Amino acid sequence: MLYTMKDLLKVAKENKFAVPAFNICSYDMMKAIMEEVETQNAPVILEIHPDEIAYLNDEFVAAAKEYAHNSKVPVVIHMDHGGSVKDVMRAIRNGYTSVMIDASTQSYEDNMKLTKEVVTLAHDVNVSVEAELGTIGNNGSAEGGSANIIYTDPNQAEEFVKETGIDTLAVAIGTAHGLYPKDMTPKLNIELLKELNERLDIPFVLHGGSGNPDSEVSEAVKYGVAKVNLSSDLKSVFFDALRDILNKNPEMYEPGDVFPEANNKVKEVVRHKLSVLNTIGKAELY
Repeated sequence: MLYTMKDLLKVAKENKFAVPAFNICSYDMMKAIMEEVETQNAPVILEIHPDEIAYLNDEFVAAAKEYAHNSKVPVVIHMDHGGSVKDVMRAIRNGYTSVMIDASTQSYEDNMKLTKEVVTLAHDVNVSVEAELGTIGNNGSAEGGSANIIYTDPNQAEEFVKETGIDTLAVAIGTAHGLYPKDMTPKLNIELLKELNERLDIPFVLHGGSGNPDSEVSEAVKYGVAKVNLSSDLKSVFFDALRDILNKNPEMYEPGDVFPEANNKVKEVVRHKLSVLNTIGKAELY
């Protein structure tokens, strides 16, 4: 079932669970994710970054849409971190049901102006819009971010949501894109999240969900976080498994022999994240 983000996250926020948004960079990764969420009867967001679609080509989205239409669980196809109207229009033409416009590194005024423009374009064709206020950190991820986290300002957030009409807001509360260095312990600002949740009605998005302590992520779900972005956790186990099996079996070349172990590693991560986010079995609420 293909859903918009607005409709998907309304149910999640009301029922205190979050839907994982998994970045997909190959058909095998998408297949592994969909097989596991269907096994767990859980809704899911298939997320594609502009860099990922540049590699996969527009035709890949047709496969994602077919998977969604034929699935028994709710599925959103979402553009992650679009940086321009051009990115947004490409996503809409391809059939995404949700887009993110990320102008968070621009001035507050320019962020609001571009976001309002995107909301007008997207809402006219029933596509949901996510925006970001404050800046997420970056641990070397292609998804971008800032060297230093700039926390979301509650006063700005209240005005921003009211003026732009966005459907969901990515909040900066202490996360970073990519995998954290071994000597760094991430810490979420739950008190800031509580204040934002008291002042705003829309669902929040937690970017950089890979590597944060499970207990903190689960806590965040209690205070308005209804979507958690996950990329590095999946890609790392997927490609580590491929390296391992090919190094041990240099003569192996059939996809049916090479990919299943990597896909199973992805499924393990998906299953774990669904548990952390309280998403297992929640497809029955739609």
